[in-house]
Amino acid sequence: MRDALVAAAFQLFLERGYEQTTVDDIVALAGVGRRSFFRYFPSKEDVVFPDHERCLAEMTAFLADSTDDQDPVRRVCDAVRIVLRMYTENPTFSVQRYRLTKKVPGLRAYELSVVWRYERAFADYLRGRLANLRDGTLRADVIAAAVAAAHNNALRSWLRSDGQGDASAALDHALGYVQSAFAAPSTPDGEEEAEDVVIVVSRRGAPLWRVVQEIESALEKE
Repeated sequence: MRDALVAAAFQLFLERGYEQTTVDDIVALAGVGRRSFFRYFPSKEDVVFPDHERCLAEMTAFLADSTDDQDPVRRVCDAVRIVLRMYTENPTFSVQRYRLTKKVPGLRAYELSVVWRYERAFADYLRGRLANLRDGTLRADVIAAAVAAAHNNALRSWLRSDGQGDASAALDHALGYVQSAFAAPSTPDGEEEAEDVVIVVSRRGAPLWRVVQEIESALEKE
């Protein structure tokens, strides 16, 4: 039922356009009632992003299952690969959604809110792991933003190529910058070695999404 509703919705979005398609149109094509639609999707926007809740839950569980001896930065980098896999498992659908969100500002805003939730999950996990370090909260937020930026850079390049190429390799390359910049190896006695210093120059009071955008821009220039 859920898959049938998604398929019907995208068929109509492609034929008529997103704004011109109503929930009644979707359920009529799928052959179900409105109640069935809202059992699976709270709104028309949610049918465009049907797998994000499941992916967010899987990723959060993966982070929660980590142990204290695992490098938290590497763990978050592994977690974001779960998100990329959600997209690459169905390239045709992912490319169709990408094209649709480019045309509909409301969907683009919705997508950004979803990306923010992934980033917050990274930050929450890192805050717990880095709480005993100086500027632990700041480090957690910056690393989470960098991981999200690396993922978005690789994903968008893959989507722009119509789902061609190796998105996983592109993500590994981007995450290599994150790990080299933020990984903090320890000496045998447990004391932290001198850390690399990463300086991000941004306008005072700039929103976090702008900082992420600047990191993405830097990655694209590499």
